[in-house]
Amino acid sequence: MKILGLTGSIGMGKSTAAAMLLRLGCPVHDADAAVHRLMGPGGKAVPAIKAAFPGVVIDGAVSRPLLGQQVFGDKVALKRLEAILHPLVRAEEAAFLRRQARARFPLVVLDIPLLFETGGDKRCDRVAVVTCPPFLQAERVLARPGMTAQRLAAIRAQQMPDGLKRRRGDFLIRSGAGKGPALRALRRAVTLMLAQSGRGAWPPHPYPRFDHA
Repeated sequence: MKILGLTGSIGMGKSTAAAMLLRLGCPVHDADAAVHRLMGPGGKAVPAIKAAFPGVVIDGAVSRPLLGQQVFGDKVALKRLEAILHPLVRAEEAAFLRRQARARFPLVVLDIPLLFETGGDKRCDRVAVVTCPPFLQAERVLARPGMTAQRLAAIRAQQMPDGLKRRRGDFLIRSGAGKGPALRALRRAVTLMLAQSGRGAWPPHPYPRFDHA
């Protein structure tokens, strides 16, 4: 089974690209959605976050605004949160991959916002990077409730620059020209990956994966 990593900075259109890949028949594991489940009512991360960040759990779920007040701009607190969440998200990802492998899907997608930043690209056969011009990114993000230019700048500072992501990706998905071109680019990426000979990234194995060139 081959794995396509899907990533892109905030406001680039990654969620729309993930929905398109679902329509193309590719199962998608959404890391952000996994985090929401883990921090929601009864979520596996709730007890540990409650202990590490007092006052952020309300009615059995983590309040993201309250948690954000404690970790935003605090690298030490952010690392503490990541140490709780990342192993749990990885466990959900592994369970997803096992399910899709049993169902014999030839290609699946890992939708991970910080794919390169966390080394997730090493678990993928190829990576699709969703991108758009900076002015359009800012326009999209600043339209979100509660977002400010200062907060956007802080988020950008935590993420790998878009230019570097584009250089490291195998497929470039431009979202600024509308859904049509983006869908065609994704369809081409899927077609190329399915046509590529050689063993995919799942199940894990000790010898090198097929040539990415």
